[in-house]
Amino acid sequence: MSRLALLALTACLSVSAMAADVIKGERQETFGDVTVHYNTFNSTFIQPDIAKAAELIRSKNQGVINVSVIKAGQPMVASVTGTVKDLTSKTVPLNFKQVTEQGAIYYLAQYPVDQQEVRTFEIKVQTGDKINTINFNQELFPGE
Repeated sequence: MSRLALLALTACLSVSAMAADVIKGERQETFGDVTVHYNTFNSTFIQPDIAKAAELIRSKNQGVINVSVIKAGQPMVASVTGTVKDLTSKTVPLNFKQVTEQGAIYYLAQYPVDQQEVRTFEIKVQTGDKINTINFNQELFPGE
């Protein structure tokens, strides 16, 4: 991916993260000296050229989850896995891909959003031999 496209994607994700923080409070978990920041949003919030550069599907029925791991103020490499579960307990695995650009490391995964509903996310972040789990619920809406 070109540096410009990734920079634009990072900016887009940062704006989404800030908006989520203002509306719903900061979304982060701290595990000792490691802090995990996360947010999720509909993929239609991403501009088409940025979605293409990041190899994301831009659709009203696709959500994106963004995870970053910070230690001592610096981004760090981790292994990120997870699932998203709907109200019928149907579980979809989240296939995260690592994106590294200009001193930033983050992990992106997509999942289907077929209707408005509350989903349960379980994210596992492994740093070294430690595995930390984040569980959260979020109401999701198909995009327009």
